[in-house]
Amino acid sequence: MNGVDTNVLVYFVDRQEPAKRAKALSLIDWLVNEESDETVLLWQVLAEFLSCLRRWENDGRIDRLETIANLERVELLFRCALPTQAVLNLSLDLSFRHSLSHWDSMLLAACIDAGVDTLYSEDLGHGVKYDSVTVINPFV
Repeated sequence: MNGVDTNVLVYFVDRQEPAKRAKALSLIDWLVNEESDETVLLWQVLAEFLSCLRRWENDGRIDRLETIANLERVELLFRCALPTQAVLNLSLDLSFRHSLSHWDSMLLAACIDAGVDTLYSEDLGHGVKYDSVTVINPFV
């Protein structure tokens, strides 16, 4: 199963980053049309994406209608995977064993909890495997 990190979703809608936007659009298109592996949106990723949209809104880059439209556009792509309570303890374990930040370990724990084995992200190191999750940077 696949997952995408917040940065992929941000570049998917960010017109100020045309090169990365093109790569994000291509990746999302491929994941939507990929028949062999399901892709999920992790709840944490959607919450972080909304936080970014709200910052853009507060900075005057977009308005509330664009925030809503961008969120709805992303929500329609893939199903949302909600975390279980087990994510918290798994996150602590991952952060200790891999020297990860709180939010990176939470994301990886949510991936493991949801059954994601490939995470597309600009963060965490291209090709690095954290337990059962391999990170692929689509922007390299």
